[in-house]
Amino acid sequence: MISRIDLRGDALPEGPALRDLLPRADFDVSAALEKVRPICEAVHHRGDAALIDFAEKFDGVRLESVRVPAQALSDALEQLDPAVRAALEESIRRARLVHREQRRTTHTTQVVPGGTVTEKWVPVDRVGLYAPGGRSVYPSSVIMNVVPAQEAGVESVALASPPQADFGGLPHPTILAACALLGVDEVYAVGGAQAVAMFAHGTESCAPANMVTGPGNIWVAAAKRYFTGKIGIDTEAGPTEIAVLADDTADPVHVAADLISQAEHDPLAAAVLVTDSVTLADAVEKELEPQVAATKHIEDRVAPALAGRQSAIVLVDGIDEGLRVVNAYGAEHLEIQTADAAAVADRVRNAGAIFVGPWSPVSLGDYAAGSNHVLPTGGCACHSSGLSVQSFLRGIHIVDYTRDALADVAHHVVTLAEAEDLPAHGAAVKARFVGDEQMSRGWKVPGK
Repeated sequence: MISRIDLRGDALPEGPALRDLLPRADFDVSAALEKVRPICEAVHHRGDAALIDFAEKFDGVRLESVRVPAQALSDALEQLDPAVRAALEESIRRARLVHREQRRTTHTTQVVPGGTVTEKWVPVDRVGLYAPGGRSVYPSSVIMNVVPAQEAGVESVALASPPQADFGGLPHPTILAACALLGVDEVYAVGGAQAVAMFAHGTESCAPANMVTGPGNIWVAAAKRYFTGKIGIDTEAGPTEIAVLADDTADPVHVAADLISQAEHDPLAAAVLVTDSVTLADAVEKELEPQVAATKHIEDRVAPALAGRQSAIVLVDGIDEGLRVVNAYGAEHLEIQTADAAAVADRVRNAGAIFVGPWSPVSLGDYAAGSNHVLPTGGCACHSSGLSVQSFLRGIHIVDYTRDALADVAHHVVTLAEAEDLPAHGAAVKARFVGDEQMSRGWKVPGK
């Protein structure tokens, strides 16, 4: 059901050599790029008409309009199961608590008397958010995208989610209800690469956005890459991943359940256990069988995900070696189920999010921990962060120097400009001191 990789005995290699030994899904965004190019160009040239045609082709529904009527949002919220509504409201409340603390404040540094640099934080003007709607419905992803954008102060927030033939061409009603709870009234029944293109180019119905965020399939990831430079993106999200670093104190029932919880997302989802305990490895492998048999999405997702090359039990000599492995792997979600788990977690450098101890499963973070579940995948946690308020902010430096403050450093500016063979840079400073004998001494004043 799940393979093993034995890294015990020999010294672990460094860097890329270690990463190459670890399981990873095949996810070729470059190959998908050429397939999404004509989709993106069609949206550019044909606007809403192209979006309607693609909805019929890919989603099996012919739309009259891609904009979701306001009444559909109200109806979805009114008809929402009260228990689901309560769960969404609690998820929103907790997410706001965490993300509100991420807000940045303007800060001024006095570099010298009369010379200051101020950094102010400005939200992007408009964002397009994507909520997947393929194998599953993800109202939680609506929350994880909308809350940090709102807490950052983004004034214009629009959301796209695929049209569903079962719901008359609207996105799933739970998606619409989540939007209503969050106060998002600009929603589009558009999925896949064409949704990213809609936000990038704009159409008759939808104004262009400065940034697009949100998880999606390979076509969404490829479209994000296609438009990088024209719009901002969060990340090219790949298949979900869970890695569990565990020792013999871990409960194999918990570990098996957590591996399955992520495997049910997608047949390419990665489930990796890193352990120094053969006893635990055996117990987890044994425990997977009845738990997989009892779960819902066995044949189409869970079984192929666990059996795929992206999933494995990795045996190591000790927790130190295990830390080297998980840091090389850079998991989207990393659970630490060891003795003194908090201290071990503190030594992790590369992970999208870390879940400490037996009572902090990844599922908690997916829905109601308050953390964000839009996280880097495919090893990108080695250099990238998950979605946050910071994702929607731009830091702008404001430089304010007096004449005396510039005069004090002018000779250094001129010296460096000349060292870089950019004399006009230095001349721009000299021009401000024409007629000042002390400043001009030794300078060739422009125009003289």
